[in-house]
Amino acid sequence: MYEYIIGTVENINPQYVVIENNGIGYQIFTPNPYVFSKDGERQKVYTYFHVREDANLLYGFKTFEEKIFFMKLLNVSGIGPKGALAILAAGEPFQIATAIEQENEKFLVKFPGVGKKTARQIILDLKGKLKEFLSENDPTEVSIDDKGYSHELTEALLALEALGYSQKEIKSVAKQLQNEQLSTDQYIKLALKKLTS
Repeated sequence: MYEYIIGTVENINPQYVVIENNGIGYQIFTPNPYVFSKDGERQKVYTYFHVREDANLLYGFKTFEEKIFFMKLLNVSGIGPKGALAILAAGEPFQIATAIEQENEKFLVKFPGVGKKTARQIILDLKGKLKEFLSENDPTEVSIDDKGYSHELTEALLALEALGYSQKEIKSVAKQLQNEQLSTDQYIKLALKKLTS
């Protein structure tokens, strides 16, 4: 629903930041609120909107890479938004992805709330699906072929990858979308419509 929010940081708490945009203060839970600065400058926060029966929560990230990794973690059985946030607060996507590929359970159990069973589940669900994070370069340079796609379309394709779609499916839908001029959110909606029709 919200791809990102650009605004000024009005408040920084141990668990969240408050971003003011057009007179509205958005409470955004983030892995490390202190990476944002209260300097009055407008900042971009990549967001994930999570709906529960008892609450609608916004999770935010300094980089698009962090957001995509958060979405990958949500695909793991037994890990919810709070658990995924805690893992990202304690480690970099590159480090975590490397540990998963190497089946390094000892490294994974160091994260808050991750025991041996959860570590095994993370490896089982994500091994082989994190290639874009195994390079310390920008993931858009690694996972999606550079064919002159717009920034918005590239982000949409990465989101589809995070949702579990294959490279073949993504490349097919990318060809159909590359001549459109849409926002990232609109690209994602249209792509999902084409993929499920």
